[in-house]
Amino acid sequence: MPDTPTTPRGRLYVIAAPSGAGKTSLVKALLERRPELEVSVSYTTRKPRPNEVDGRDYSFITPERFRELIAADALLEHADVFDNHYGTGRERVERALAAGRDVILEIDWQGARQVRRRMPECRTIFVLPPSRAELERRLRARRTDDDAVIARRLRDAVTDMSHWTEFDYVIVNDDFETAVEALGEIVSRRGDAHGAKRPDLEALASDLLAERGPPAV
Repeated sequence: MPDTPTTPRGRLYVIAAPSGAGKTSLVKALLERRPELEVSVSYTTRKPRPNEVDGRDYSFITPERFRELIAADALLEHADVFDNHYGTGRERVERALAAGRDVILEIDWQGARQVRRRMPECRTIFVLPPSRAELERRLRARRTDDDAVIARRLRDAVTDMSHWTEFDYVIVNDDFETAVEALGEIVSRRGDAHGAKRPDLEALASDLLAERGPPAV
């Protein structure tokens, strides 16, 4: 009896970035071009923003339910960001990978670190802004936060960006279309040109991290 062909396992792509770098917009644009990709919808305890849909953008749950998921070891990763809880359902990701689908996971650097420990075969991508000034401009353009919140997001962004060297690939979101193309090359397994060890990133990172406080542990 001939062997039954098995479905090749999909690959997990973990994408992180500081708030305002454009990660979500890049992923959305990529999905329009590559609808076969699957995005893992994270759990969060924060309130939905305008135009966000439960089950599409996030699964919005209570802090009590979030604690239950942690206790059941049902999360692949979880982290606290801006006083809210975020986490990724383990079963959702495993089911998609087993079916042969490539999965994109949008999380922060803390979550990415946890996923690397649990799934070392994943590929990790970090998105950097072209400058601190452009990052602030994008945060203000959202018109969802007051000055105090924006200042906090900028401080936290510097800490986030200090972890860029932990990732396999780095995309600088200066020109949006170029950044989308770079992301597409990475998920098509042709991303060598976007590796995190390329020398041109050092000067940019130095500028982005200038006058930062002590690095996070």
